[in-house]
Amino acid sequence: METRIALIGIIVENTDIVEQVNLILHEYGQYIVGRMGIPYREKQVSIISIVIDAPNNVISSLSGKLGMLDGISVKTVYSKNGK
Repeated sequence: METRIALIGIIVENTDIVEQVNLILHEYGQYIVGRMGIPYREKQVSIISIVIDAPNNVISSLSGKLGMLDGISVKTVYSKNGK
C-alpha cells in the first residue's frame, strides 16, 4: 500500500477537548512518526505537530476526525511524494 508523509498542525483552543484529541491520536499511533506539543499558556492554547506516514485515506480520516472537534483547528501539508 502506497503511503505519503504529511505534517498535521493542530491548534487546541478548547482545553476541555484535549483528552479526545489524545484518544484520536492514539487510534492512529501506528502511522505517527513523531509528535511535538507546545503549550502556549499566555494565549491559553496548545499547538501540536504530528508527522505521519500513511495512506491518503488514513491521513484524511485523522485530519477530519480532529477537525470535527469543537475548539480545534487543523491543517495538513502533504509531501510531494511518498519518499
